[in-house]
Amino acid sequence: MSDLNSFLEPGMLVQHPGQPEWGTGQVQSNIGGKITVNFQDFGKVVIDGSRVELLPVTQP
Repeated sequence: MSDLNSFLEPGMLVQHPGQPEWGTGQVQSNIGGKITVNFQDFGKVVIDGSRVELLPVTQP
């Protein structure tokens, strides 16, 4: 699953499919499959990209 997150770059907006209450997050870094995201309603989280496929959010 990590390949599915490999395109994520800092500044991109994402949502966590298992935690919709966290709101939209902004990718801070994506290094070695570890993705740091700052979620508007939860804060900064480091996500294992091999376990969670983050959902890209298109800006309106």
